[in-house]
Amino acid sequence: MDNSNKKPLLNINNLKTYFYTEDGVVKAVDGVDFRVREGEIVGIVGESGCGKTVTSLSLIGLIANPGKVVEGEIEFDGQNLRELNIEELGQIRGNKISMIFQQPQTSLNPVFTVGEQVAEVLEIHQQLSKEENWDQAVEMLRQVGIPSPETKAHAYPHEMSGGQAQRVMIAMALLMGPKLLIADEPTTALDVTIQAQILDLMRDLNRKIGTAIVLITHDLGVIAEMAEWVAVMYAGRIVEQTSVEILFDEPLHPYTKGLIGSIPVLGTLQERLDVIPGNVPSLVNLPRGCAFAPRCEARLEHGLDICEKEMPDLISFKEGHEVRCWLYQNFTDHKAPLEEV
Repeated sequence: MDNSNKKPLLNINNLKTYFYTEDGVVKAVDGVDFRVREGEIVGIVGESGCGKTVTSLSLIGLIANPGKVVEGEIEFDGQNLRELNIEELGQIRGNKISMIFQQPQTSLNPVFTVGEQVAEVLEIHQQLSKEENWDQAVEMLRQVGIPSPETKAHAYPHEMSGGQAQRVMIAMALLMGPKLLIADEPTTALDVTIQAQILDLMRDLNRKIGTAIVLITHDLGVIAEMAEWVAVMYAGRIVEQTSVEILFDEPLHPYTKGLIGSIPVLGTLQERLDVIPGNVPSLVNLPRGCAFAPRCEARLEHGLDICEKEMPDLISFKEGHEVRCWLYQNFTDHKAPLEEV
């Protein structure tokens, strides 16, 4: 899908979020750049601990001690969110930017009914009567597919299934018609059928309302189904980003290739799936050069010593395709990458 005519909505430039612990400084997000256009679905993918969730929490000012956003710009709808005070940011959060968190059952307050919690969003951002807030809350529960919403609105979170609780979270997130929705692993711990229903719901609401979505997941299958643009993260940095079609057709970074190679293909007989050797490095003590170098078989194949000495830049290898890898650092659009020479 061509999104070049869509207006930029979110621009992230050199975002750095560090956690200051007794063991040292954890560079959870270390120089991340990406953008989201109006109505676009952008996927952020990577293994657990790569910085996906911390990136999303940084965007809406929810980093708690000992964490801190130490550098970077977060420009949303023409405003730099890092320059806003708590009250100003509070007017944007839940109103223009909403977030769906992991584990909906633990994100909802167990002592209030789901109807009260959905209506509370309206109480914060709109001057309506309690009756009007309640009626709108019930209507939104209906729109996200909650059965018998008039009855379910009086239920407590523990009385709802995981899929229903996630729908409640989506209802709360979309109640104010936000311009941007951040969905952090929205289908985690749900069975396959419910996962499909939640993704269909998000895609349908994106089309009807035009809300842009940042979809955070470790599941490349979800990315392939939902996203238009994809950023692959590893050890706090983006190592590759491009359109979803190009990512699956022409992956460049060895880490991206490893992720795609580890996906089982229906109808294909494989004795073993591909694996990425080694483990994700500690974010307290990152390697001197490329963080992926200790696990990278391509580095060994090409004998690239520089990988362990210097961190490569995120460069535009081709128009609309950026990669952070020494295999491509010295080549332009009209030259072949090192691995094809």
